[in-house]
Amino acid sequence: MRDDDILSGSLMEDTWLTLEQVAAACTVEPEWLARHIDDGLFPHVECLAGTWRFSSVSLARARRMWRLERDFDAVPELAALMADLMEELDTLRRRLQRTGPS
Repeated sequence: MRDDDILSGSLMEDTWLTLEQVAAACTVEPEWLARHIDDGLFPHVECLAGTWRFSSVSLARARRMWRLERDFDAVPELAALMADLMEELDTLRRRLQRTGPS
């Protein structure tokens, strides 16, 4: 079973996941995720009434970062930088698909 098989399907943009749900979907300990939040590596998560809330974008970021750390023994900061670059590539690809090549 691949990591992606654990939580499949698409999340609605207004759907929020808890820290525990994201950790389970990424097969990491909640402490791993909390450490990365404390280090500022998840800029788009928010804490509401003491509960961390994650969007589908944050879930994808967590999965990418975990794979980079696990597969390439990357330090968390490097994994976050690579996740930033991959997110930017995804954004540019979506924009190109909408507008078409010029």
